[in-house]
Amino acid sequence: MINYTISGNDMQVLILNLQGGDKIYAEPGHVVYKDVSVKLDMKAKGGILKSISRSLTGSDFFVAELEGPGVSTMSGFMPGKIIPLELNNNSILVEHTSFLAAEESVEYGASLARLSAGILGGEGLFMARFSGIGMVWLHAIGGLVQLNLAEGQEVQIEASHLLAFDEGMQYGITRVGGLKTMILSGLEGEGLFFVNIKGPGRVFMHAVSRLQLAASLLKVLKV
Repeated sequence: MINYTISGNDMQVLILNLQGGDKIYAEPGHVVYKDVSVKLDMKAKGGILKSISRSLTGSDFFVAELEGPGVSTMSGFMPGKIIPLELNNNSILVEHTSFLAAEESVEYGASLARLSAGILGGEGLFMARFSGIGMVWLHAIGGLVQLNLAEGQEVQIEASHLLAFDEGMQYGITRVGGLKTMILSGLEGEGLFFVNIKGPGRVFMHAVSRLQLAASLLKVLKV
């Protein structure tokens, strides 16, 4: 496992201490600095087909591959917390803008919820999919809210707050309200779409959504 530390409070930085031969890949744009000894290259992780499937989720076609020895650091684009998750032959589905980095041994693909989501109902949902063995680092805006759902326990999560959840959980998108809800929700779009998720499994959420943050800034700036 790659040696790492997380530094900072509201604006955290992931510090990766790469040994010779250690490789990680990251979403382009998140690297803060690296030692000159760390090699950086842009690659289509998993090949062309997987890269195309990832691009359907909104992710970049190419990822930044960094190889040690040396130190490399990265951070999110907004205030928040870095979330380290260890995979052990399991998979996790992630909202694509929440991904920071992962070890080379972790596979990176995409997943689409079934359009007929069984008893939960709802529409399809594109998510990035990480599987295999190794570390994945995610970024939660504002802070992290985590639920550990029991068998049969079901929650509805406002869609822009969803960060990640364990693969194998039943899920789908539900539209809430009509025209009145859409008008009253304003720029934030709060309450228009909820993601239904049913346990067992872990669910990770942003304490603040990008929509909320953007709307608050626009009000202050009076744009």
